[in-house]
Amino acid sequence: MSNLFQTLELEAFRKGITPRTKESISWFQGKAQQLAVPNRRHLMREEPLKLKDRQSIGNMFMYFYDPKHKKTLPYYDTFPLTIIVKRVPQGFHGLNLHYLPPTLRAKFLDALLDNMTNKRYDESTKFRMNYQLLKSSSQLDLFKPCYKHYINKHVRSRFAYIPPPEWEIATFLPVADFQKESKSYVWKQSSRIAAG
Repeated sequence: MSNLFQTLELEAFRKGITPRTKESISWFQGKAQQLAVPNRRHLMREEPLKLKDRQSIGNMFMYFYDPKHKKTLPYYDTFPLTIIVKRVPQGFHGLNLHYLPPTLRAKFLDALLDNMTNKRYDESTKFRMNYQLLKSSSQLDLFKPCYKHYINKHVRSRFAYIPPPEWEIATFLPVADFQKESKSYVWKQSSRIAAG
């Protein structure tokens, strides 16, 4: 199987797309809408992703998840794409970007990229955020439908760490796995929550 991350990066390079710009966010968003849903288990093993036993604050991860309260939740994502915000007893809080429709996700990612520890785009680069910052920043107000509490013992895989150069690609891959409702329904609800 060809490596999806490398294929998309090469195509963007050939088109003259400058990485980590509004133009590249828009390009990856459009490109992802043309992709078939990749095999999630294979995707997690692709280079440059790295499987880890633990998540870490400020980094982006993909993983399989089986919610504790799935019987009462109106809908949920079993394959979150999460930026870890905070550790809590027996779990963590994070921003699952899948809850936003692609246009709002692009806008939110652009705002998130203004809140990083540095611009090196290496393993030292992390998102700089906490709940108070998310709550108080008008640029980050799209966080509301994405902010979720995850319980460690309900994580059903290792964590696939997404290196900073791959954030744009991972953000728009069509890998959300919503249960009980369609992604269009979830996105409509999220748009309402984000609007206020």
